[in-house]
Amino acid sequence: MLKIRLSMGGVKKRPIYKIVVADSRFPRDGRFIERIGYFNPLLPKNKKERISVEEERVKHWISKGAKPTTRVSRILGELNLMPMPAKGNNPTKAIPKKERNKKEEPKKEAAPAKPEEKKPEAKKEAAPEKK
Repeated sequence: MLKIRLSMGGVKKRPIYKIVVADSRFPRDGRFIERIGYFNPLLPKNKKERISVEEERVKHWISKGAKPTTRVSRILGELNLMPMPAKGNNPTKAIPKKERNKKEEPKKEAAPAKPEEKKPEAKKEAAPEKK
C-alpha cells in the first residue's frame, strides 16, 4: 500500500522532514518512490519556506491510491489540497501521567465483577426550609 508520509532528516534537535511517497512496508527514513515536498517545523507558521509541496504530484499519487498519514493530511489541509481531517479528542493528554494513573486505579477497583440486582430506591422527602 502506498503512503504519503514524512521522512525525517536534519541534525540532532533540528529536524527537517521530506514529504515522500513510499510503500508502507519500507522504513520511515528508508527507501521511497518519490520526494514531493518538505516540511520544516522550526520555522514560524506564517513563513512560506516552512512547507513546500508539488501540488500536481500530490494529486497524481492520491489518484493512484496513495493515502496520506494523519500529519501529512493536516499539512495538505493547511494548503487546501484536501479537506482538513477532523480533530482528535484526547482529554487525558493535559493531565500529568502520575495523576492519570491515580484516576484509572479506582475505576478498576470500583467495577463489579458481576452485575448486581437492582434494588428499589426509597422515596426521598423534601427537607423543610429553615428561616
